[in-house]
Parts: sequence; C-alpha cells; structure tokens
Amino acid sequence: MINRKAREIILKALKEGRKHLLETEAKELISLYGINVLKFKLARNLREAVKFSAEIGFPVVLKIVSPDILHKSDVGGVFIDLSSSEDVKKAYRFIIRNIKRDCPGANIIGVLVEKMAKPGVEVIIGSLKDPQFGPTIMFGLGGVFVEILKDVSYRIAPLTRLDAMEMLKEIKGYKILRGYRNIKPRDERTLINFILSVSRLVVENEEIQQLDLNPVVVYEKGAVVLDAKVVLESKG
Repeated sequence: MINRKAREIILKALKEGRKHLLETEAKELISLYGINVLKFKLARNLREAVKFSAEIGFPVVLKIVSPDILHKSDVGGVFIDLSSSEDVKKAYRFIIRNIKRDCPGANIIGVLVEKMAKPGVEVIIGSLKDPQFGPTIMFGLGGVFVEILKDVSYRIAPLTRLDAMEMLKEIKGYKILRGYRNIKPRDERTLINFILSVSRLVVENEEIQQLDLNPVVVYEKGAVVLDAKVVLESKG
C-alpha cells in the first residue's frame, strides 16, 4: 500500500518548486518506512531551540534548515555535542550569523535540534535512478571510506531480502560489521531492513531521483540515520 503521508511530503515540495527535501522532511519521509532517525524538532527561534533542547535531552546537535543551503557544514550551519542551554544559545546565534554573512538572502526555515548520536560503525545506504534500469540501491561503509575506498555494492530495485544480505557481504569492509579486533559485531538484521525499506521507498515514489543516508550509525543492536538527503524530479 502506498504511504499517503510520504506522497504528501514529496508532492508538497514539488508544488513549491523545490527539488531537494529539507532535512526535516527527508527524515520524516524515511521514518514513515521504518528507518530509525534520532529525535528531532524544528526550532523557529532561539527560545524554541533552548526549549526543544531541554525536552530532547542533552547533548544535542543544531543544524540550519534552508532550501537554499545543501552543504550545511561548509557555511558554519552545524554545531554538535552541545551539552547545556548556554551552549545552545551560543551555537544558535553563531549559525544565524554565519548564514546571514555567508549566504545573504537564503531562506532560513529554522534550526534543527536533534539528539546527539552515540558513536558506532558508520555505513551509507543510497539510491540513484538510472535512466535505463530505474532506481539502483547502494550500500557501503560510510564517511571517508565511501569517498576514498569506494567500497560499495549495488543492486537494481526492487530488492529481495537475499539481495540485501548479499550487498552486506560483498563489501570489503564486511569483516568490520561481523566484528573485528575490539569492534563487536553490528546489527546486520537492522541494516538489511533499512536497505529493503529504501528499496520500497524509491520504488513507490518515482519522483525520487537520488537518496543518501550518510552516515547511518550501526550499533550492536539497532541503527540510526544521522543525515538524510533526497533529490526529486517532477513526473509531470
């Protein structure tokens, strides 16, 4: 069954002439398909940022939310590991100042307040629509590993559970997921479910041209997406 809420998020963005979902929208979208995200709220002002931080629980992360800013870290739009209300106030003011200075005219929707994740093994799950074959699904180790080592595996959607299991085992870094030296085994079942959910998401929503979940932090039990990007294309 098609997820109506997911359709609403995508069609709203396209109606507004946007080809990129806001991070808040992207995370809501993937959570509708059972992909875990950290607790977050969108703060429209400093007062809300402080209030939401206390509600979510320290430490927290702040990120600028703007349709005009895709690479938030490059413009000073991200502050991590904030452990008090005073830290949040300072970070919020820095973010707004940085954006107004470096991105004048950018439409600032607000600031994402999000729970700080515990460290774990980072992987990437993504999708890119091929002109001939349609959506392809990608999996690999995250962070610098995917950029430098290109240690990734691919499949054409829709995927079966066997496909997803094979994708994990095909990468050279699979031994890290299985447990290596002081790294305990990671939750492969959750990763497989995430991969299958991404496959279903892009198959059911043909407007998704590209999707990147990077990093996905995998623990001994469970996993969570820290950053999500979704690029759309109009079907009209």
